[in-house]
Amino acid sequence: MSRGGYPWWLEPAAAAGAFVLRLLGRTWRVDQRDDPEFVRARDSGEAFVYAFWHARLLPLAFTHRHEGIVVLVSRHRDGQLITRVIEHLGFRTARGSSTRGGEAGVREMLAAGGRGEAIAITPDGPRGPAEELKDGLVYVAQRLGRRIVPIGTSSASSWVFRSWDRFRVPRPFARVAIRHAAPLKARLEGESDEEARARVQAALDEVTREVRGRSGEGA
Repeated sequence: MSRGGYPWWLEPAAAAGAFVLRLLGRTWRVDQRDDPEFVRARDSGEAFVYAFWHARLLPLAFTHRHEGIVVLVSRHRDGQLITRVIEHLGFRTARGSSTRGGEAGVREMLAAGGRGEAIAITPDGPRGPAEELKDGLVYVAQRLGRRIVPIGTSSASSWVFRSWDRFRVPRPFARVAIRHAAPLKARLEGESDEEARARVQAALDEVTREVRGRSGEGA
């Protein structure tokens, strides 16, 4: 074990992984079609909470590299490698869970948001169930007074891992469909916690269906 309790191979493996992702990403044929309302709000300087499913994060790690986005990541040992890979790509990380009770991670995200930094959450992490939204996303966005931007990514040509989320890695020269959907309020007036969660879940499901249809995934 290396200093800090991490395996000795973690850092060289992460550096190699980031290098490979940069090379791999340059071969992808990215088809990005963003919602016009998102584009207008982004260009006007609005800060968001970005949300996307854990299995589909890798294309975004390439397209949003070196933007200084703070990402909520797992404290589990099996999340260490992907954490260090994305840090090599210019992301910052907050360690914790996407549940409202994941206090350390939520506090870090609120602090980063309070400094005006862009933040992103995989709301089904760190251990699933896959594509099932937990309550931390809505809580963080509401506390920060930010809108949520659901993001979908898809490629019909991907390696799919036997992990809890069926993590996807687009193959070389794959066509990768990406969409940033219209921003959503974290909570509507009179809406319960469960109603807010279900509304954001539906938006993430919808943007995922759109990109899957465009890429041919599952056809």
